Amino acid sequence: MNGLGCVEFCRLFLCPPCPSKIAAKVAFLPPEPSYTIVRDENGTKYKIHLSERAEWQHSAREQDQIDVFYARTRSGEKISCMHVTCSPNAKYTLLFSHGNAVDLGQMSSFFIGLGTRLKVNILSYDYCGYGQSSGKPNESNLNKACAAAYEKLLEKYSVRPDQVILYGQSIGTVPTTDLATKVDCAAVVLHSPLSSGFRVLFPTAKRTWFFDAFKNVEKVQRVRSPTLVIHGTEDEVIPFIHGKQIHDRCPKPLPPLWVNNAGHNDIEVFPEYLERLKRLINEELG
Repeated sequence: MNGLGCVEFCRLFLCPPCPSKIAAKVAFLPPEPSYTIVRDENGTKYKIHLSERAEWQHSAREQDQIDVFYARTRSGEKISCMHVTCSPNAKYTLLFSHGNAVDLGQMSSFFIGLGTRLKVNILSYDYCGYGQSSGKPNESNLNKACAAAYEKLLEKYSVRPDQVILYGQSIGTVPTTDLATKVDCAAVVLHSPLSSGFRVLFPTAKRTWFFDAFKNVEKVQRVRSPTLVIHGTEDEVIPFIHGKQIHDRCPKPLPPLWVNNAGHNDIEVFPEYLERLKRLINEELG
């Protein structure tokens, strides 16, 4: 019975969950915004103002590294975006789709640190309903927001597709994988990915049902770019098996990073995390 128990199997066919209910159980917990976007003194550009919820306040130098602006999705939603210039001569830019329950203000110091260490620039954005982005969070809006940020990156910063690394973390692997099926890029990084929404609820499921949401495990088979999967072996939110399922389906898999003893939210503190990303950028991509 495809890895499900009798109770789950009967429930599946008698009352199958709809994608929105699956999504509600595994994603979309936008925090109280940790920042606002305001006009500068000259009224010519935007700047970010962090609240106490952001925990880390930027120095004047770091403020100069950050460029904030809005992008419009194809359905008209306004998406807040942040570009961090960590290396003026960076060869690559990460288009970073962050995890759940955080926004750009809370992630900004991490972006500065990561980009500086990897010598890359980073463009990130907030999903609909997160931070200062308009609209409601759902799978369709998630994908549209990522596409809008990608288009803005190419247009505003004159970045070529072969200079972009699509990076998704946790729920951010959903729009990252979707975009990677549609555009070319230097590489794709899937950090703690979920196979699908249904598999988060039923980890032993071996097939994808028509009502499932976040079908990464199916979409990743259409990704044309080299793909690096990173997952913690003790992940309590999205079990390690998800990372292995995704890696096994990649058409162009890179050697994965399985971080022993890492959970869902602490992979970045393990030294092998940074070492693996440096290897990707400096050796495998060159």
